[in-house]
Amino acid sequence: MALTDEQLSRYSRHITLKEIGVKGQKKLLAAKVLIIGAGGLGAPAAMYLAAAGVGTLGIADCDKVELSNLQRQIIHSTADVGKSKVQSAAETIKAMNPDVNVVTYETYINSQNIADIIKGYDFVIECTDNFPAKFLINDACVLEKKPFSHAGILRFDGQLMTYVPDKGPCYRCIFETPPPKDAVPSCREAGVIGAMAGIIGSMQALEAVKYITGQGDLLTGSMLIFDGLKMEWRKIKLPKKVPTCPVCGDTPTITELFDEEQPKCSLKQMSDP
Repeated sequence: MALTDEQLSRYSRHITLKEIGVKGQKKLLAAKVLIIGAGGLGAPAAMYLAAAGVGTLGIADCDKVELSNLQRQIIHSTADVGKSKVQSAAETIKAMNPDVNVVTYETYINSQNIADIIKGYDFVIECTDNFPAKFLINDACVLEKKPFSHAGILRFDGQLMTYVPDKGPCYRCIFETPPPKDAVPSCREAGVIGAMAGIIGSMQALEAVKYITGQGDLLTGSMLIFDGLKMEWRKIKLPKKVPTCPVCGDTPTITELFDEEQPKCSLKQMSDP
């Protein structure tokens, strides 16, 4: 597949990079990336991957655009309020880059549909805002052997890590189970600075680009943590794949997908270290 004159111009800054070049750009144009969550993290991730020329972008979200989203979810505009997030995202992406094929899933991702949705993609970006969804996406990607990027943001803080099959720990290796319900406040309750979504979501896009093109070091076996108030980055080395992990360990007990429920919060649970 030869690049057209228009593509050579559009992606010229990529092609100039020795790590990308024409070969890497062709890989991007042939790639399929699924973004689960078209909100704060998913918005910048989708826009940068679309601009990069990722050939197929899947966008999964069941929500509609609200006015309060616009402080950070930059893929949506004021005119999109009330519109489904996947429709709004698809329209923005197509206006940005007609090379990109956008596949939308206006549905709540659950244990019944996630395996069928992720199976056609090369890389998954987890941009959800609740722990049961994060654990479900992890388990599905482990069982289906799909690499994925995890991220989370709250207030002025952000974190991300990348899972690649057989090359490091999964999300459940590190966190094991969801925290008690209400133990961790949501962005709605605690707030989040809008730019944090842009910083961390863009880095998820970068992880996808690096994976697709085979360049650089991925955040496999590491978690990158950013304190936006102090402008400090910390890269924490994670333990190797945990042999007792219930989904990717030596003798896994999670062999079928299920919808995780967060345990109720108690005073004892809150006081335990």
